Amino acid sequence: MNSLTELPPLEVLFEDNHCLVVNKPARVLTMGDETGEPTLLEQAKQYLKQKYDKPGNVYLGVVHRLDRPTSGVVLFARTSKAASRLSDQLRRHAMTKTYHALVEGVPDKESDKLSHWLLKNRETNLVSVVSEGTRDAQSALLNYRLLERRGERSLLEVVPETGRSHQIRVQLAEIGTPIVGDKKYGSPTLLGGKICLHALSLEFEHPTLKESVRVEMPVPDYFS
Repeated sequence: MNSLTELPPLEVLFEDNHCLVVNKPARVLTMGDETGEPTLLEQAKQYLKQKYDKPGNVYLGVVHRLDRPTSGVVLFARTSKAASRLSDQLRRHAMTKTYHALVEGVPDKESDKLSHWLLKNRETNLVSVVSEGTRDAQSALLNYRLLERRGERSLLEVVPETGRSHQIRVQLAEIGTPIVGDKKYGSPTLLGGKICLHALSLEFEHPTLKESVRVEMPVPDYFS
């Protein structure tokens, strides 16, 4: 993909003067990297520029991001004040992100809280589970519960308490249930750059109205 026209059409889930929430398809970058490929951020800026006939550059703050093979709800801030307040919520773990993950196998427990120490290799872009006290390692916490068994696979609801790189993918693989399609972390299934991890919903406090906002996007067809 070399231009915004090659991206799937933008799906806007929520929009006002302060926030823009959209659906990120799998295989689309949230924001730029060394590949120079088009991004969800660029596409969202172009959407605002055209809709509101804005001259020059459009401000849009990245509050959080999703891994390239992951799909689902992404929140952007339309003002710097909103960006600051929403980012603060993220730091304080006051924002609730709920994921659905289709995994290989069945977890030993129907629900559990997973706690690991994770270390990212910047050169390989791989995250490993390491022992507590390892230099540069970060604590990672998530809660999961089994929603449905599908033969040799399971559908899980996952609510992370921390926001570490590749966290859900690594922690689920560590308990023997890698995410379907996630070859990097042990799945034998190939889905052409997609994995069965979807940010189903996001709940946050509106940066100016101070009201709770919940936005949801159903899982893609390939989960079934």
